[in-house]
Amino acid sequence: MDIVIASGKGGTGKTLIATNLAVTLKNMDRNVTYLDCDVEEPDGHLFLKPEDVEEKEITLFSPDGVDQDKCINCGKCVEACSYNAIAMVNEDVLFFPELCHICGACSIVCPTDAIIEREKKIGDLKKGRYGEIDIRYATLETGEGGMSPRLIKAVKDERGDGINILDSPPGTACPAVESIAGADLAVLVADPTPFGLNDLKLSVDMCRSVGIEPVVIVNRAEYRDDSLMDYCDEEGLEIIGEIPDDRSIAEIYSDGDIIVDRSEKYNDLFRGLAENILEAGRKDRSMDPIELAEYDDQEIRSSGLKQDASSNVSSDRKELVIISGKGGTGKTSLTAAFASLADNPVISDCDVDAADLHLLTDPEIKERGLFSGGYEASIIQDKCTSCGKCYEECRFDAIHKEEDEDGKLGYNIDALECEGCGVCDIVCQEDAIELNEAINGEWYVSDTRFGDMSHAKLGMAEENTGRLVTLVRENAEVSGDEASELSLIDGAPGTGCPVIASLTGSDFALVVTEPTVSGIHDMKRVLDVADHFGIDSGIVVNKSDLNKDMTQKIKNIAVERGIDVLGEIPYDNVFTEAQMERKTVIEYSDDNTSDAIRNIWNKVRRDILEKDQD
Repeated sequence: MDIVIASGKGGTGKTLIATNLAVTLKNMDRNVTYLDCDVEEPDGHLFLKPEDVEEKEITLFSPDGVDQDKCINCGKCVEACSYNAIAMVNEDVLFFPELCHICGACSIVCPTDAIIEREKKIGDLKKGRYGEIDIRYATLETGEGGMSPRLIKAVKDERGDGINILDSPPGTACPAVESIAGADLAVLVADPTPFGLNDLKLSVDMCRSVGIEPVVIVNRAEYRDDSLMDYCDEEGLEIIGEIPDDRSIAEIYSDGDIIVDRSEKYNDLFRGLAENILEAGRKDRSMDPIELAEYDDQEIRSSGLKQDASSNVSSDRKELVIISGKGGTGKTSLTAAFASLADNPVISDCDVDAADLHLLTDPEIKERGLFSGGYEASIIQDKCTSCGKCYEECRFDAIHKEEDEDGKLGYNIDALECEGCGVCDIVCQEDAIELNEAINGEWYVSDTRFGDMSHAKLGMAEENTGRLVTLVRENAEVSGDEASELSLIDGAPGTGCPVIASLTGSDFALVVTEPTVSGIHDMKRVLDVADHFGIDSGIVVNKSDLNKDMTQKIKNIAVERGIDVLGEIPYDNVFTEAQMERKTVIEYSDDNTSDAIRNIWNKVRRDILEKDQD
């Protein structure tokens, strides 16, 4: 039985539930394999602590550059690339490896065999055991954001014969879809807050779009209103369990310990959860996939900006990106608080597959349109000769070989697996491939009480290449007015394409973390990404009094890296209370927490806006 634990946003307790569920099921004499599919920020091993870990490099045959001696500068590779990974600049062909999706189109169209291809490492697959639990996880190579689904497939190939607990990455983009596809049961973890409800709705739609009816676990189940319960009732969603909002859970978790090993109370609770999950998993949860949203006729845009480290979205306006290795650290709440303190900022929400910033800024849309990040491919069966060339050349396993009732061989394209690279169209000699411009989401430019805001919504189960994030930043560039000196960017969590697109070209990255083993692990990963692209960075520790030893470790790491801890924010429910009122913490309260945020803002403003002013 394959059980996926998923969530629309990070920080809901997804990994806490997945790891404790694995231990509980093993204690119930079940054969369990834990698979961490969050390859950008794998954290489960920090709690299950596998022994005798074996590592295996995962490589793919990949374009790795251009042989300038062979290149004739014809530009065919540039035309063929759907990901802006190759550009012609001053009659020279430049290759951007961070944007390459290894589709192979450039190699196919090159008339002089000038594209260099070699085996390229995309990550490490790791295998170990925690007691009698098999542990499988992988770590994505820094700067290889587009390779997440490929690495997730390698993890899923390690599923065992018993119960497989798959810890999914957050969000609704292709990594989450890859994790959930084919599961027997999808368990969505949510908390009863506006952010939690918003992201639960997105996750439910994602599951239903791939033909799975999910169930729900409510974590930190302190209900301040009936919104989440009402939504589940309206949608016919089964809530199979609740976990209380208990600081002791957070304290145990911060040490990297398993809750059920330290608390008899929660051992009993998780046993009940496990029984409910097994019962739900025995039912057929499959359904006909829901139709994805149809869009009205609107302007269609795609991004052409190269997301290399040398690019600058704006030469004058300073850009501050607030990021976190994992979700749920308070990144979005801090961004909104900064917006209320800044003087006429331009705001960007680059967390496009689980956008929440609009819940605090109350935007009034003044311009909107559709986003196209590629193509939708389909096979014209009347023209297809079943030669199999498209099947052979597709590197995404999106083309399936099938036989009809008469045994005639044919091919079809799986829309969820297809990344719209166009290779099938390039190699087809019969003109049997139809490519239509794909609508991958919507973009918005809005007025808020703080200033102009650029934001977007990725289409359900769409591949997030980072191009929609780049479009959000491009729209922000032309928003605001000459008096707008600062662009505030709420970056996506993780280390993949959306984060790379959020970071590159910015002036400063503020990393928000928590004093937990997973918070420290993920902070280091995202700092590595910032370093990789040459972005100056600083750290904010949220919930700093949750675990003072871990807070000190964060400070020590900052010293080792030569970066500043710009401030600490105490553990405080005021974030949730302000969220319920659709206000920023600064607007909602005047206390130690808001004072801490003001002090952090003053330091950030000093380091960003006033750095070059004398």
